Amino acid sequence: MRDVEAFAEEKGLVEHIPLLRKGALVAQNPNDYEDLDGQEALNEAEKIALRDEVLHRWRMPARLFLTIATCSIGAAVQGWDQTGSNGANIFFPKVYGIGTDSTRDRLLVGLVNSGPYIGSALIGCWLSDPINNLIGRRGVIFTSAHFCLWPVIGSAFCHTWGQQLACRLLMGIGMGVKASTVPIYAAENAPASIRGALVMSWQMWTAFGIFLGTAINLAVFNHPLNWRLMLGAPFIPAVPLICLIYLCPESPRWYMKKNRYSEAWDSMLRLRNNPIQVARDIYYIHAQLSIEMELMRETNYLQRFTQLFTIPRVRRANVAAFTVMIAQQMCGINIIAFYSTTVFVESGYTEFQAMLCSFGFGLVNWLFAFPAFWTIDTFGRRSLLLFTFPNMMWTLLAAGLCTLLPFGTARTALVALFVFLFGAFYSPGEGPVPFTYSAEVYPLSHREVGMGFAVATCLFWAAVLSMTFPFILDRLDTVGAFGLYAGFNLVAFFLIFFLVPETKQRTLEELDYVFAVPSRKFASYQVKSVPFFFKRYVLFQRNAVLAPLYRKDDDEPRPHRTTHDDKALS
Repeated sequence: MRDVEAFAEEKGLVEHIPLLRKGALVAQNPNDYEDLDGQEALNEAEKIALRDEVLHRWRMPARLFLTIATCSIGAAVQGWDQTGSNGANIFFPKVYGIGTDSTRDRLLVGLVNSGPYIGSALIGCWLSDPINNLIGRRGVIFTSAHFCLWPVIGSAFCHTWGQQLACRLLMGIGMGVKASTVPIYAAENAPASIRGALVMSWQMWTAFGIFLGTAINLAVFNHPLNWRLMLGAPFIPAVPLICLIYLCPESPRWYMKKNRYSEAWDSMLRLRNNPIQVARDIYYIHAQLSIEMELMRETNYLQRFTQLFTIPRVRRANVAAFTVMIAQQMCGINIIAFYSTTVFVESGYTEFQAMLCSFGFGLVNWLFAFPAFWTIDTFGRRSLLLFTFPNMMWTLLAAGLCTLLPFGTARTALVALFVFLFGAFYSPGEGPVPFTYSAEVYPLSHREVGMGFAVATCLFWAAVLSMTFPFILDRLDTVGAFGLYAGFNLVAFFLIFFLVPETKQRTLEELDYVFAVPSRKFASYQVKSVPFFFKRYVLFQRNAVLAPLYRKDDDEPRPHRTTHDDKALS
């Protein structure tokens, strides 16, 4: 209690001391708040608010839902920006004089398509840390939205592939900053019980943006300016994003990082149902943040980036985030997102039929993201990945093999069927998990630079894929290209199995002791778990037992933290 009073006096929260005393006790004993007595006893409204976090997780304030809705619009911008070139690919190369089958022209088409990802990976993502530090989450999102507005409009008026590439590079800067910030903003504002579902809305509404893009591409197919409209239309969702972001509260964690605790309190008050939750979360975050600041005092951008690879706790989180991000490109989703129209044309469809199939894929990709709302915080991030990767592998391989069939209705229908099935397996698993996972695993001290690195990894390989796929398709044909990415899915499955811990239903601060476990110990535990699951779920031996890897604070001590490898958790 003396610590609480000293904290309140230091941070200008003296008027909240009675609440902070109760909040600190709830944070210390999250399962025993009903038994608090004396001055710290909770009233009935406070008890109901804490019970509802478990029993009615979706009873959240309107301002929190507005924040997540605004983040979702930001995601829709991202998805629509990706899809404009999908339909335009069959038109603009001829207009720009790069429409032949030569290796040069194929690579130039790939370069134009990859422009946003080059801009993101090389510039946008790396700006995330310094400008977040300077102007906050909301300011970053507002600024990045302008990069997704004016260059997109400009891309509709370009007359050479060089001009188009320049516009797409500028658009990529905004995409990279936004993709590195929006999931962090959502994760920092959301309560732990539904954080996964709210943060995964990034991917669901990215998928919705892809769907909208394919719908617009189809709608303007017969227009004389069809490809220009396809490339320019993605400016539309950027307008409400610019307008709505300043109706949302700033991240309380960002305010606390800046030592602006009274503003953090006001912001958190808009994001929680009851002040007791505000007091608990503010004090709990402060306790963790004070340790992080002691360890990370006076670090600059370069030092924070270096520490992604040198501090054990941060390094393990970084490896896990890197794995899920690069796996999103290894799975092959963007060969469909970028080139589905081209792939369908090569499989025997007319140009309009190919656009119709791309629209169908966009619809499947969006609709099948909805199950993740109910599974990402229960079934878990890791479990979703391990379930979806084998299924993406066989569906992608089957789609490629079907192109060996003679031209005809059966061939075209089967290719479309397996591409749609691939999208159906991708959407609830590897679709929403990477950005959700990467936004939550880093400690606050390294969250911006870590997320920037993770997103840069994802978008850099998206750029490589976009540039090389026309060349791969030319050299290996559809069956070889799809078979190659089916193999990548298998590799990604094993990387996730050995390197990616589960994070569901833990606060951002509790993840410290998840990543306190050395990587070798985690990998060894996963190997031991295989016989257990076989006995339990194949042989139905109910007496099979597997000792837990982690021990929760409320029943047993945390994992040992004093070894040389684990001394710097934060």
